[in-house]
Amino acid sequence: MLPGGRLALIALSGLPVVRPKDDLAALIVSALTATGEALAPGDVLVVTSKLVSRAEDRFVDLSRVTPTPEGRAIARQVDKDPRLVTLILQESTHISRKAKGALIVQSRLGAVCANAGIDQSNAAPVDAAPGSGPWVLLLPRAPDASAARLREALFQRTGVRPGVVLSDSFGRPFRTGTVGVALGLAGLPAVLDQRGSLDLFGRPLEHTITALADQIAAAGDLVAGQAAEGRGVVLVRGLELPAEDGVSTDLLRAPETDLYR
Repeated sequence: MLPGGRLALIALSGLPVVRPKDDLAALIVSALTATGEALAPGDVLVVTSKLVSRAEDRFVDLSRVTPTPEGRAIARQVDKDPRLVTLILQESTHISRKAKGALIVQSRLGAVCANAGIDQSNAAPVDAAPGSGPWVLLLPRAPDASAARLREALFQRTGVRPGVVLSDSFGRPFRTGTVGVALGLAGLPAVLDQRGSLDLFGRPLEHTITALADQIAAAGDLVAGQAAEGRGVVLVRGLELPAEDGVSTDLLRAPETDLYR
């Protein structure tokens, strides 16, 4: 998968703050040029889901949200804004854990995460009216479809179809801090099933399934940054990937095998 054991991670420069209906493919091609790069076969682009959410106008002005009775009740338990909690409940299928300052849910996309992935950081539209807000940003509606559209749009502009991973940062049970994960993908497998392969001593692997798309997202996260860096797209070069087209749900563990729920 890694020829020569070498992988290049290149954060693209020159990306503006994305506005609703912006042409992400055009912005990425311009950023590639500004960085001195051009897409090549086998490249993968890690794109933060926030860029896609901004382009898809997934902004919500909390001042326009009317809290539900359930939202108010849970907000008191977790010490959060009841308007935000109401949105979290709308964007999730069930609550996994709740405590003061924390609301862990299974989002409508299937992933278990804090606040259904709703972002309050860098979440306001560029042209937000004075006095509006506070603003939050929801996850893309259909991340795999968004990744596929972006991949095709890049092909139309460059003649190259890169793999595309839409990333976000999630926490993990029993581990401190967040890591990049794949919310959506196109043009690459989500997982690599290595069961049956032999280890160095000829023993067949019995349980090894690699979360490939998550690993790529985490690698991109290292150079993209989390705060004011403005590096929302990372070029990953050097992978040799199977010719498969996975989907993000391939990364979800079946409930009957999930020991943490």
